[in-house]
Amino acid sequence: MGKKVLIVGGVAGGASVAARVRRLDESAEIVMFERGPYVSFSNCCIPFHISGDIEKSESLVLMTPPEFDKQYNIDARVYNEVVAINKEEKTVSVKNVQTGETYEEAYDVLFLAPGANAVRPRSIAGIDSKHVFVMKTVPDVAALTAYTKANEVKDVAVVGGGYIGLEVAENLKMAGYNVSLIEAQDQIMAPLDYDMVQIINREIMKNGVDLILKDSVQAIGSDEVTLASGRTVKAQAVVMAIGVSPENALAKQAGLELGVAGSIKVNHHYQTSNPHIYAVGDAIETTCFFTGQKTQLTLAGPAQRQARAAADHVYGRTYLNTGVIGSSSVKMFGLNSANTGLNEKEFQARGIAYDFAYIIPKDKVSIMPGAENLFFKLIFAVPSGKILGAQAVGRGNVDKRIDVIATAIMLNANLEDLKELELTYSPHFSTAKDVVNHAVLVGLNILNGEFKKVPVTKVRELVESGAMIIDAREEHEHKKSHVKGAVNIPLSQFRGRLDEIPKDQPVYVHCRSSQRSYNMVRALGQLGFENIYNIDGSFLGISEYEYFNDVTLNRDPIVTEYNFN
Repeated sequence: MGKKVLIVGGVAGGASVAARVRRLDESAEIVMFERGPYVSFSNCCIPFHISGDIEKSESLVLMTPPEFDKQYNIDARVYNEVVAINKEEKTVSVKNVQTGETYEEAYDVLFLAPGANAVRPRSIAGIDSKHVFVMKTVPDVAALTAYTKANEVKDVAVVGGGYIGLEVAENLKMAGYNVSLIEAQDQIMAPLDYDMVQIINREIMKNGVDLILKDSVQAIGSDEVTLASGRTVKAQAVVMAIGVSPENALAKQAGLELGVAGSIKVNHHYQTSNPHIYAVGDAIETTCFFTGQKTQLTLAGPAQRQARAAADHVYGRTYLNTGVIGSSSVKMFGLNSANTGLNEKEFQARGIAYDFAYIIPKDKVSIMPGAENLFFKLIFAVPSGKILGAQAVGRGNVDKRIDVIATAIMLNANLEDLKELELTYSPHFSTAKDVVNHAVLVGLNILNGEFKKVPVTKVRELVESGAMIIDAREEHEHKKSHVKGAVNIPLSQFRGRLDEIPKDQPVYVHCRSSQRSYNMVRALGQLGFENIYNIDGSFLGISEYEYFNDVTLNRDPIVTEYNFN
């Protein structure tokens, strides 16, 4: 007779466990409990129903209980909430939330995949108002869309600048609402570095979303929210998207050991402190690939891999738990961004020595229709050159490049390993020297001390201090727009104007995107100039980095005119 397997939670982690157990054991009795009305729904796609990209909410449901029964012989019970675990008896207490009936169910193996709860801070006055929503389930998005239509809502505030907050804000705007996006920190998208986020900030602003940073919600009224600064923002509906907390009520009740931030503690096989109880998904603690420290990662991909690994362990199959690196992507209007690994802030906090290459090539051959700038940052360890992370922002296939870097990280690759990486090429999709190869070559030059650079984050300081900045673009480019105080010495002229370039002070060189300035810096180094720096990203990077703060802070620009082309 097969095992009796009970599963608490029927979304990504739970449904994946159920399917894997069935593939491993046709004789197993599998029961999956979900307290809500749906199992196996695509919660990552929920925001896209708001704009109509996904027309019907029913499309979010991937498989119904009858389908689970017919295809997998799995008993999927919706509106059934597991309210208690009895470890000694190896039973669970289940409540039918529609009838109030309770019953017991025995198990050989129990899997917990309860997910996480959307955070609703009790400190915010009005947090329980009927016009305040979260975005975790199909009923959540249905409730929001029904309310906004029934009450002729025009203004919506989205609180939280993470992935869900961004996607909800985008889709609300696409649906025709006036949208404010409020984030308490100084940037949205915490996995990205501050310099990369500024490109996305401009896209948000360009598309009419009021992005408010470094301000938090204090109170929610009937048609406005009040911020810590005293500012009020019009809103007849509010979506809270400030994060999630692990659903650990059952684990606490059962006396299971908890880990970081209240998550369920598991070993490398995803067993809890009780060997007959496993846990996967958003509720558990995970291990950071880089540091070995415990952390949390609420992503669907890792949840599905955890589910497979946990089921495999029950049946004696081996599994190598490598930890997580945190790869993700998001679309914001016409702009795409993706990241993998840790960012600069995280390496600084951990005291890990690193450097980075920052480049802005085209995402395909420049003369091809649709060729766009691709902002790419590759982070590597010093002095080993081991790949640590990458971030990409652009209108093309940023995910393709980040997936390459994610693969390299998991294989413990370094810059030299990637230098000869042979990637596919066609003018429609890439350049002969792909963005990844390009970034790696720049990284090797930095690591080997071939040239010196200064990041785009330091240019304002250089301008304000009166530093010697050379604009290596042609005269007509400089005339159109330039960094204030920069001296125009084009790459095509500099060899005849060496007497204008000082040797007794640092000199900082830029062009449009750092290619011409790099060539000038390398040449000057061979001509006896020792204190020459290339400015990362050059004029394009400077414009993108400075714009949002210049506009929102009413600050004097350091450029005569922005140029984003």
